[in-house]
Amino acid sequence: MSKTNKLSRETSPYLIQHSENPVDWHPWTEHSLKKARAMNKPILLSIGYSACHWCHVMAHESFEDDGIADVMNKHFFNIKVDREERPDIDQIYQIAHQIITQRPGGWPLTMFLDPRNNQPFFGGTYFPNEPRHGMPGFSDLLIRISNYFINEKKNIDNQNKKLNEIYKKIQPNGLSKNEKINAEPIKTAREMIERNFDKEYGGIGSAPKFPQPASLEWLLKYWRNSAFQEEPDIEALYLCTLTLKNMAEGGLYDQVGGGFFRYCIDRNWQIPHFEKMLYDNGLLLSLYARAYLATGDSLFKRVIEETVNWLYSEMRSESEGFYSSINADSENEEGKFYVWERDEIKKIIHSEDFNVIEKYYGLDKEANFENRWHLTISNDIENIAKDSKYEREKLEDKVKKCNQILIKERKLRIPPSLDKKQLVSWNALVIKGLAISGRVLERKDYIQSARESLEFIKKNQFDKNTLMACYIDKISKYPAYLDDHAFLLDAILEFLQSEWNTKLLHFAMKLADNLIDNFFDEEKGGFFFTGNNHEKLIFRTKPMSDDALPSGNGIACFTLQRLGFLISEKRYLAVSKKTLESGFSLLKESPHGHLNLLNALEENLDPPESIIIVGEKNKISEWAKSTNKIFSPKRMVFSIPNNEKDLPESLAIKRSNEGKPTAYICRGHSCTEPIEKFEDLIKKITESS
Repeated sequence: MSKTNKLSRETSPYLIQHSENPVDWHPWTEHSLKKARAMNKPILLSIGYSACHWCHVMAHESFEDDGIADVMNKHFFNIKVDREERPDIDQIYQIAHQIITQRPGGWPLTMFLDPRNNQPFFGGTYFPNEPRHGMPGFSDLLIRISNYFINEKKNIDNQNKKLNEIYKKIQPNGLSKNEKINAEPIKTAREMIERNFDKEYGGIGSAPKFPQPASLEWLLKYWRNSAFQEEPDIEALYLCTLTLKNMAEGGLYDQVGGGFFRYCIDRNWQIPHFEKMLYDNGLLLSLYARAYLATGDSLFKRVIEETVNWLYSEMRSESEGFYSSINADSENEEGKFYVWERDEIKKIIHSEDFNVIEKYYGLDKEANFENRWHLTISNDIENIAKDSKYEREKLEDKVKKCNQILIKERKLRIPPSLDKKQLVSWNALVIKGLAISGRVLERKDYIQSARESLEFIKKNQFDKNTLMACYIDKISKYPAYLDDHAFLLDAILEFLQSEWNTKLLHFAMKLADNLIDNFFDEEKGGFFFTGNNHEKLIFRTKPMSDDALPSGNGIACFTLQRLGFLISEKRYLAVSKKTLESGFSLLKESPHGHLNLLNALEENLDPPESIIIVGEKNKISEWAKSTNKIFSPKRMVFSIPNNEKDLPESLAIKRSNEGKPTAYICRGHSCTEPIEKFEDLIKKITESS
């Protein structure tokens, strides 16, 4: 029987992965921190997540090595953190890492803390077990850091003071004297996004290349808003759709099984890091649905359907929620589950079909991943059709049939591990994606899945007016963070446009009130990442910028504003405006890095349009369906059955005559007179689109 450390009693799959390391790991608890203080040992804080490739590399090289573990145990108090469970801790020490090293962070994150106050005094990300690439071996580094901690307490104290000063300075500054929020950042964001855009392959920057859905969605919306100008911004649409096409046809997308990987290591979207994260797929599902509504491109529709199928088959729990991630590695090798030998495919595919697949996936070209093939679309179906006896539809059927054979064969392999945590924030992104996709594709099953997931969260992760962030092994853990509240509120508001549910509206209002009561900075504006009753950490962050995830402040500000307009709640609108004022200096400096906050600014200066359709349920659905066929990102459409009770007053007063469909078009605080003819509604929204 192997010996286990303190992580064996944890529920996090990532922590459990390290429970049999010879390292004497401890979880992050008050008991652990007190013990480190009593022992006066520097804390070695290691933060990662279960799907992270380089986390596994460092684990195999160092944490499973008895010699290195002995050094760690002798000189340090070792704490492991799952960044998905504790994004609050990860966020703080990622910021500290950037300040100390002047380099971007990442995972694994390796920080060394003073046990007296948990302040970091040194850090990095991945460290090799032996000297490599100009980096010292981990054991040697540990000895040097231990000696520094013992002999340089004064320098460490001075650095701690400087860090505390920097923490205070990096909080948003708010408005300068006599300044008001204005449209200036909106005008400069477009130019700043395009400045770093790759116009050949799509996406922003070079390698490595991330999807960055916030930028792509903003470009799509910018194009739509310019549609009635003298010169519509066709370039914005081109940049967005070029990227979406290349991501969908390249290696970022799993051509066989569906779903997106984390990012690509090359400029032209061919080779990914192979972890699959729930949040990426939720965000991209929403984006592709909006892009399909805007363009009608069949590729985007296929990606939506295949991604949802992947979510159902690989990520959905029996409880109707969704798991957090799939590992990059299987059998200690990154990507092994996904890549192919050419002869392996030729063996299982009929020769006539193989001729098609060979051209389609580029198997007749040089292997693209370590002498094997990670499948990407190398040749368009149209081009293959020109050189074959088959029409396009027949070739598409052949590709589908071959993919079914490939996925069946792939399932015989040893799969990468699945992290079965259900995180509210990430589930909310998928719920939003399902709600939009269901509305756009008229798929009631997608909307039903979104509803079931919302009901699960409401039943299992919301108790006594408190939202819990994580659900695993039938246990809800950790008081929810800003992102959990904001993303879930956003998902509910999107869901209500696909299917009205008054109980969920009231749930949304409770979430909004919790956001304001527990996270809002009444003095300076903006939302803290942690609630008022949260464990006290070295720094209380107030994140405004978009990263891999949307900004919690941006989503909270945007959604509170929309909800405030919908139900005429002035408190929500006031808090949203104060958040914009708090972050306005950041919007001016780098609007392209704060696009979700910028979305809220746009709708503060020019309120969104809400169409409220009331009447008998079976009669109003067609009105809503037709209205939703027009891509208009600044419009919300709600179809509310006439017999609904407990509605907020602003909605309750909107009634129909004898159940006949009746529409109200509202912008900001003003609404039109009742519209009782469908033709009049279509005419009005066409004029305003």
